[in-house]
Amino acid sequence: MIEGILPSSVRWVQSFTDRADIELFPEEQAVVANAVEKRQTEFATVRACARDALAALGHPPVPLVPGERGAPSWPAGVVGSMTHCAGYRAAVVARSSDVATLGIDAEPNHALPEGVLPAIGRPEDLTALAALPKSAGIAWDRILFSAKESVYKAWFPVARQWLDFEDATVTIDADGTFTARILIPGPMLSGRPLTALSGRWAADDNLVMTAVVVGQDA
Repeated sequence: MIEGILPSSVRWVQSFTDRADIELFPEEQAVVANAVEKRQTEFATVRACARDALAALGHPPVPLVPGERGAPSWPAGVVGSMTHCAGYRAAVVARSSDVATLGIDAEPNHALPEGVLPAIGRPEDLTALAALPKSAGIAWDRILFSAKESVYKAWFPVARQWLDFEDATVTIDADGTFTARILIPGPMLSGRPLTALSGRWAADDNLVMTAVVVGQDA
């Protein structure tokens, strides 16, 4: 499913089970040394995915430690994003000469817990959600949440500032695309202020996924 929402310039690796075929670097081990086992295994598995994706770009394994606001660090010349949820882990990378920034997110395909949607959705978000077809098996509110997560993951590496759920309005289209309008001042990207982002979404019985990829020619 992930391959359908990413351009060919992006390399991706996913896993539906935890992986034991990775030895973390000391810097990575230090991050999760005191974490519960579940956190340690998802941390290791998503980094195994990231290493494989980097290898597809010709990069050797390197420590991938969380930096500011938890954003993962990447080798020079690479942009990337990671995601994990119950039963799924994935990492995507691209050369920074091809892609300016990107973000991915995966979530379980079921409705958000009670009270979450009003906390993450602006009035215009909720109006747009209500207009979507009542398709069986698609949790539109979860796609909205995931899209805002992907928007933030693409925003932060270039803006270096927090983007709250209320700082962007997202319109989801039933054709598998979405657009986000940024409501706070942002950085310049490709010679223009970053005021909007677009992305793609997909869903199956178990998962919803979203991706934002901003090409250098955007």
